[in-house]
Amino acid sequence: MPWPRRPRVARGYTRSTVRIFLLLATAYLLGSIPFSFVVARLFGVADVRAVGSGNVGATNVMRSAGRTAGILAFLLDASKGALAALLVQRLEGAASPLAPAAAAAAVLGHMYPVWLGFRGGKGVATGAGAFLPLAPAATAVGLAAFTLALALTRYVSVASITGAAALAAATFVTRMPPATSWTALGVALFVVFKHRANLRRLAAGAESRIGSRTVANDRGVRR
Repeated sequence: MPWPRRPRVARGYTRSTVRIFLLLATAYLLGSIPFSFVVARLFGVADVRAVGSGNVGATNVMRSAGRTAGILAFLLDASKGALAALLVQRLEGAASPLAPAAAAAAVLGHMYPVWLGFRGGKGVATGAGAFLPLAPAATAVGLAAFTLALALTRYVSVASITGAAALAAATFVTRMPPATSWTALGVALFVVFKHRANLRRLAAGAESRIGSRTVANDRGVRR
């Protein structure tokens, strides 16, 4: 007696699951490209994790390797987030809930890159880039809030948290798709979590302002 054939629905479901996994894995790998680490090295800093705040992000690159290096790192980190979201939009459609999921995967890739022992940045530039194609107006609000907070306080950490929160709030106010809004909120919470050491230093009055010669890392050691 011949073996019964598998239902076509199950096979299609398996293929769909594999496709989703591959898309999100690709987004994670794009986000995990350590541009800030590479840019800092190209500008003469052997390991950006060993200088300044120890963070693998554009701000620490700017402090340790100069303004040009910092701007380049920011643009590259933002670009990889945008590419991850755009790639899924292109393959799955602009309205696919997989696009915001890919944005989140890219941000997590930046925060926890496999290439650097899962010790990455705080996701601000990558998050801004990732949500730009998904919610351009909300992203503009977030960037404006970041700029204003930085100008008023001169704390990059405060500006980063303010910008991430404003972006997430703006997605709800502008009635973006629920998948985009809730993902933006989740990413904002991750950004706050990655800034927990900064928040402790702010509470203690020990956080470094932009332009400070000495910078405290996430272990509280001033460099």
